[in-house]
Amino acid sequence: MKISVFIATSLDGFIARLNGSIDWLISADEQDSPEDYGYQEFYDSIDCLVMGRNSLEKIINFPEWPYEDKRVVILSKTLEEVPAQHVDKFEIYAGSLNELVKRLETEGFESLYIDGGKTIQSFINHDLVTDITITTIPILLGEGLHLFGKIKQDIKLTHIETKSYPNGFVKSTYEM
Repeated sequence: MKISVFIATSLDGFIARLNGSIDWLISADEQDSPEDYGYQEFYDSIDCLVMGRNSLEKIINFPEWPYEDKRVVILSKTLEEVPAQHVDKFEIYAGSLNELVKRLETEGFESLYIDGGKTIQSFINHDLVTDITITTIPILLGEGLHLFGKIKQDIKLTHIETKSYPNGFVKSTYEM
């Protein structure tokens, strides 16, 4: 199964401010460019999303649910049920990541999108990520939530491609 990460970071490696805010990312493309930096092509290539509760809390505040056409699994040991307004939008899972991947494979899913800092770190630490795409935004935050936390050992990546954009965004893809 292909298990992919597609995420943006500040130049100094943060995915959010210390309070979890991604305001810097939302306002990053000040030119209001129609460019989606490869997101739609990536999104069309996956059939299921797995994210953590913190990411869910951000998405729930969007005007519309952005994943109508995808199965969404929320990893949480504290969230016990799906809120009424989001029934049929996502499911909650609190078990082993390896078991989740096996279950989704058995159900016919072929390509997972992993989102959220802690979730990405967990999948990496379980050696489950196959590829990672990071779009670096030309901003320094100085502090915030890191994309990568502690890892068990060095992880060698194989560079697949890098693309730069006129606004300074740089998207790099690696196999793990």
